Amino acid sequence: MNTFGRAFRLTTFGESHGAAIGGVVDGMPAGIDIDLEFIQSELNRRRPGQSKITTSRQESDKVELLSGVFEGKSTGCPIGFIVRNENQHSQDYENLRTIFRPSHADFTYYSKYGIRDHRGGGRSSARITISRVVGGALAKLVLRQQGIDIQAYTSQVGNIALDRDYSQYDLSQTESNAVRCPDPVKAEAMEQLISEVKADGDTIGGVITCIIKGCPTGLGEPEFGKLHAELGAAMLSINAVKGFEYGDGFDFASKRGSEINDAFVSNGNGISTLTNHSGGIQGGISNGQDIYFRVAFKPVATLLKEQKTVDIEGNDTTFTARGRHDPCVLPRAVPVVEAMAAMTVLDLLMLQKGEKV
Repeated sequence: MNTFGRAFRLTTFGESHGAAIGGVVDGMPAGIDIDLEFIQSELNRRRPGQSKITTSRQESDKVELLSGVFEGKSTGCPIGFIVRNENQHSQDYENLRTIFRPSHADFTYYSKYGIRDHRGGGRSSARITISRVVGGALAKLVLRQQGIDIQAYTSQVGNIALDRDYSQYDLSQTESNAVRCPDPVKAEAMEQLISEVKADGDTIGGVITCIIKGCPTGLGEPEFGKLHAELGAAMLSINAVKGFEYGDGFDFASKRGSEINDAFVSNGNGISTLTNHSGGIQGGISNGQDIYFRVAFKPVATLLKEQKTVDIEGNDTTFTARGRHDPCVLPRAVPVVEAMAAMTVLDLLMLQKGEKV
């Protein structure tokens, strides 16, 4: 399946070392101002080579819109786009042609299709998230008009984690450092840890927190298609994601109901809650409060040190990866998390309103 969404749909194509990454957005509402600078700025947040703690691959990641836009506005027709690959070093992967890298998609792709693109992982590469970021940027342009804002940030790298609620941080500071963490002190420690891991030829994982503000009540379905299930499926489709929790998540398991129930109150403008342990979702449907969730990313599977594995014949072997790789995916994954959240919310919003927003 290469298509995401039902009313707002993104179909993606491309491989890491192919000619281009691209996609088609179908269902984009007509008459939306298409801010190309904003779309490009979202891609720049995901772009490789942006700091010393990311891969050194140099790509401009310049987006080309091919259709669906006239005189700066969406026409309602499919928006086709491409981002050309410019800086592939395919020779760096030649030693991987006949072996399966540990914890990569090499073995599973080969088992499923009987063929695989060993150059940078091909279709399984995180580079294909370019298409998601473009789709998410277009979704954000629509959500802006609905007063819905989506903000993600790095909340943990390794054992260095933020220890306060998201509301206690100035999230406008997220883009002020290479790690994309709103706490400058923790951000410095995270960056130092990533640098140490990189110097050792190793990788490290972490957590991204995302907040959706302004989401109206009523999004999501009461049985199948619950809002948190849709968000979870979207997040778990991102490369290297291994966990998803919303609201207080796994902390609920050690609490009593009297500690975590969100009491309803009348605030003069309607009904609200005194607390938000539920993360803005109850019974699978949005309740009008901030929606917040956390996404856990594993360490990048490519290590610049010797590892044991087998080749396609099942023979034991060892290898050392070459090339340019992220020691930690978190900083560049922040806009990807936002993009998937934006497309999920817009898709459900359009379904709720009969595709009219």
